[in-house]
Amino acid sequence: MDLLTRPATEILSALARREVSAVELLDATLARIDAVNPALNAVVAMDADAARAAAAASDRRRAGGQDGLLEGLPMTIKDAFDTAGLVTVGGAPAWRDRVPESDAAPVARLRAAGAVILGKTNVPPYSGDWIADNPIYGRTNNPWDLSRSPGGSSGGAATAVATGMSALELGSDLGGSIRWPAHACGVFGFKPTWGLVSTRGHRPPPPGIDIEADLSVAGPLARSARDLDLMLSVISGPSALDGVKPRLDPPRRTTAKGLRVAVWLDERFAPVDHEVAAGVRRAAALLASARADVDEEARPAFRFEESFEVYALLNHAIVAAGLPEKIRDRLAAEAAAYAPGDLSHRALQTRGARLDVASFRSLQERRAALKRAWAAFFTRFDVVLAPPAPVVAVPHPPADMQARRLSVDGRERPWFDLLLWSGLATVSHLPAAVAPVMRAESGLPVGVQIIAAEGGDRTAIGVAGILEALGCRFVAPPLPNAKG
Repeated sequence: MDLLTRPATEILSALARREVSAVELLDATLARIDAVNPALNAVVAMDADAARAAAAASDRRRAGGQDGLLEGLPMTIKDAFDTAGLVTVGGAPAWRDRVPESDAAPVARLRAAGAVILGKTNVPPYSGDWIADNPIYGRTNNPWDLSRSPGGSSGGAATAVATGMSALELGSDLGGSIRWPAHACGVFGFKPTWGLVSTRGHRPPPPGIDIEADLSVAGPLARSARDLDLMLSVISGPSALDGVKPRLDPPRRTTAKGLRVAVWLDERFAPVDHEVAAGVRRAAALLASARADVDEEARPAFRFEESFEVYALLNHAIVAAGLPEKIRDRLAAEAAAYAPGDLSHRALQTRGARLDVASFRSLQERRAALKRAWAAFFTRFDVVLAPPAPVVAVPHPPADMQARRLSVDGRERPWFDLLLWSGLATVSHLPAAVAPVMRAESGLPVGVQIIAAEGGDRTAIGVAGILEALGCRFVAPPLPNAKG
């Protein structure tokens, strides 16, 4: 494995041993971008001169014994986060050529830890889709198959990590936007407990509005579970750099022996392709073979449909709030055409776009009941294994989102089914990791989602690490048009 596709923790060890300098590492990373990015279109904005200055400063700090946790590590940032001095447009033509004067809160933490931020990675407009394609920068391709999408909205981020164009990445997740690309590209990804990592400076909401939106989180994409843990320790905390960092509790288990694992897979409301199901079952079998206690029947005390309805309505309300007013009004006007209990994706989307105060209060009460059910469930289990998404990486879809379809074992399913399995953790503010498990018959990566109790972030990451030790490791894809 070449240095650029080794785990970030190993690259940091090489920097600490003076086997490579931060400047040399940056130059190698820029050369990798020059070689493979034309075919992938993942890195969409760069400032090489500023990055070289930052790398040189990093080398001086390390020589003076003042190195930070990420000292000298070259990184790109999802183009949804404000990044001082770098064009940050969020895939939206309305924000074209926008250069923020200050960093988003987690970006500031990464810089303070010594990371060398060199560029931005591609997203869909307003980070509101499960692909990475927009009118400004165009389409990002999956590193395993250029005819397929890397997923989204953190699709450029996952592609950059998979190909060594970035040692780590900062992504965001509201509807699976870290977990789906991690699964589609074969890397590790992590959605933290809501509120653990500040999202101030994430776009949307529009520039000038900085709120911590419900459900939405910022988290890492990486090439190992240890990398996830390291980056989470850096970015967790309030928006102020001098604020008090929340406690990250140790994992409940450090080995598979005695780990209490539930498997949530066979769900009529949310069918998954056999390739995805095989990945979840393989992860469960590996843990069982290492003496974990695995239960394939246990469920928390609520129906999947109940959890999804609450999640989808809240999700669509948040997304609609960040859309242009004309689009939001058009969605809301359609709501009257649907019955109150209609769980079709379009009905939920339009209902969410016009939530009133009473409806919102009712959803909060229903969510509180879901959270209580999860809390009781996690007294008996440590983690839940579930699909990250219904399918593996999909062919590039048509531009019209409403015209898109997924193929689940040859049966047509709605495009918005990509929300189904991400919603389980998101609506109840639970942490969820994705670990790569295997290659499908098609050669595409297959991952597993690992959900833990609220605040059990290191338990979810820890189980990803146990699976990694059992063979579920990152494998670098073939590099397109690499120069050697």
